[in-house]
Amino acid sequence: MWNVLLSFSGLVALIQLLFLPFFPESPSYLLLQKGDKAGCLKAMKQLWGEGNYHTEFDDLMKEKAVTKGTKIMNVLEVLKEPSIYPQLSTMLLLLLSLQLCGLKIFQTANLQESIIPYVSLGVAISELISIIFCSSIIDRFGRRILLWGGYLLMALILVLLETSLLLSDQFLWMRYCSVILIFLFIIAYGIGP
Repeated sequence: MWNVLLSFSGLVALIQLLFLPFFPESPSYLLLQKGDKAGCLKAMKQLWGEGNYHTEFDDLMKEKAVTKGTKIMNVLEVLKEPSIYPQLSTMLLLLLSLQLCGLKIFQTANLQESIIPYVSLGVAISELISIIFCSSIIDRFGRRILLWGGYLLMALILVLLETSLLLSDQFLWMRYCSVILIFLFIIAYGIGP
């Protein structure tokens, strides 16, 4: 019944994709990254209803003043920072442990047992690439575009993955399409949601 579970996550992604255009950008993103004070206040009113948000706005302005002199670091600079090594180690351990989850999908795709560990390693590499790529482009495009694009890609990939898994018994090459689609799904998830 794993394919039903996989379809359920696709349904949730589709629902989020449909409702995402109706939500504004994050007020903190609008103020801190874009410098849009009016847009920040408008987003607060849209998210929280009518009211007085001067306290929250003042807190964001203080945060902007504090971070004004702070240099925004790129991915390589962050990786060189010794203070994040415990968090980085935890994240890497989590990524490595997730590799055990994909074995069932690869077995269902009728892949040879001998290549499944290499495919799982490819999944880990895909996750790492998507995390690095997303962290380097999120400031340029904003969360909304990445979420929207990520959910749209995930929905499309899930439809193609279900189709390729259904046809994998009839066409041997579809097994490899399934693996490629899983890699693409992981990359789309890492870039978007």
